[in-house]
Amino acid sequence: MNYNKKSVEDIEVAGKKVLVRCDFNVPLKDGVITNDKRIVAALPTIKYLMEKGAKVILCSHLGRPKGEYKPEFSLAPVAARLSEYLGKEVKLAQDPEVVGENARAMAAALENGDVMLLENVRYRKEETKNEENFTKELASLAEVFVNDAFGTAHRAHCSTTGVASYLPAVCGYLIEKEISFMGGALANPKRPLVAILGGAKVSDKIGVITNLIDKCDTLIIGGGMAYTFMKSLDYSIGTSLLEADQVENAGKMMADAKAKGVKFLIPVDNKVGLEFDENTESQIVESCKIPDGWMGLDIGPKTQELFADALKGAGTVIWNGPMGVSEWDNFAAGTISVAKAVAESGAISIVGGGDSVAAVTKLGYSDRMSHISTGGGASLEFLEGKELPGIAALMDKE
Repeated sequence: MNYNKKSVEDIEVAGKKVLVRCDFNVPLKDGVITNDKRIVAALPTIKYLMEKGAKVILCSHLGRPKGEYKPEFSLAPVAARLSEYLGKEVKLAQDPEVVGENARAMAAALENGDVMLLENVRYRKEETKNEENFTKELASLAEVFVNDAFGTAHRAHCSTTGVASYLPAVCGYLIEKEISFMGGALANPKRPLVAILGGAKVSDKIGVITNLIDKCDTLIIGGGMAYTFMKSLDYSIGTSLLEADQVENAGKMMADAKAKGVKFLIPVDNKVGLEFDENTESQIVESCKIPDGWMGLDIGPKTQELFADALKGAGTVIWNGPMGVSEWDNFAAGTISVAKAVAESGAISIVGGGDSVAAVTKLGYSDRMSHISTGGGASLEFLEGKELPGIAALMDKE
């Protein structure tokens, strides 16, 4: 995949109508935004365009309205929040069909430096099917397209890849940052490169593990998926999470890593519980001795030490996924210890995946990470080495 894409600074925008695909998929409760990080993340690109005298038309999806107009998925709260941050009114074109009379009139009336917002692009069923009629409607509003929504870059939709075939297309600052950090970490990492993968399922991460075995110096596995690797070593894992159909695969991956000289670490001890409950009775046991009827819910203290040691002196660290049931305080110690070790490693650190990002944020380590990825599914596909259609569609630098 070519990571050398033109950015918003490589194109003339003054006086032009610029359609910007943002990720304003923010959590709402009773119509109120509960976390506006994604809006804040989009501001640098929007402000740059305003300063350069572009006529800015923003678009995004929100939730899953499934191709029909549903008021509860309106971007009205986003328009209000953007207006506060930009110190200038951001009008919402209230068309159930997204590109309607309001949107067209509003776009025609834009002055240089003005900003407007279209309604939820997923009000149109064509959006997720990348159908040409809706793509053409979106493209007809503008002269330049900027994609700044990394979270949807792995989807070929009208508002991500569709419009890029009709308008000169470049990336915004957010996607540029994702490409430079993640692309750099995979293509030309500062070594040693250490990857930490957690989460529940091996099946979700097969592609990532396979791709990283060819690139990493050390691969660390934690979380629910670690028990499938333990099972491949014939350990007794009690009632821990197991993907029986992946045991053979797990064994192959470990053998493959060994053959390539990659250090492959799995937990040596675990905090186990009697049932899947935050306040269950718990104990610390070695990985090969999980008693019948008990399930692993976090990595143990010796593993925390082992993983922290493996991070010392790392040049680049990629971390995706928690080490245990990190949303429960009783089983969050493993994820917290990894967050701390990554923060203290001094390495170029790239964190992706909701739970790892939440842990880093909760502990106040965000500013000690080089890069926190804004896209869950997109960052996983990136780590798998897959081409992301939303990025592939952008213009290459000469």
